[in-house]
Amino acid sequence: MNTDLAAYTGLFGAAFLAATILPAQSEAVLAMMIVADRYPLVTLLGVASLGNVLGSVVNWILGRGIEHYRDSRWFPVSPEKLDKAEGWYRRYGKWSLLASWVPIIGDPLTVVAGVLRVPLPAFVTLVTLAKVGRYLVLAWVTLEVT
Repeated sequence: MNTDLAAYTGLFGAAFLAATILPAQSEAVLAMMIVADRYPLVTLLGVASLGNVLGSVVNWILGRGIEHYRDSRWFPVSPEKLDKAEGWYRRYGKWSLLASWVPIIGDPLTVVAGVLRVPLPAFVTLVTLAKVGRYLVLAWVTLEVT
């Protein structure tokens, strides 16, 4: 396997997992790849953003299909996090999805969006703005520091 393809696949995987309810860290992977100065920045941002948005879509799908299991022990988001995310969503509506990048609350927000039947095009648009914006700021900070 080509090492560039492996690197991009690893970045995509880290970004995808980081957006799901599974614990993962994509910012460190992206920052290290930026610092390596081996890959085009636009490509890195595109790969990370695509993976992160698609991971959020998985959460949206989970929310659409499993909300009635929310009190089950195996449910992927704790009741407290889900309640907090629902509160944000009820207060700010679909615009709360602009906070989907925020640690701890972001992933449950994307699940709640599915539970509350946010239309997929609106969901993808707002989550993409949030996720791309976060990676742009991360890239800028990384480049400024190095």
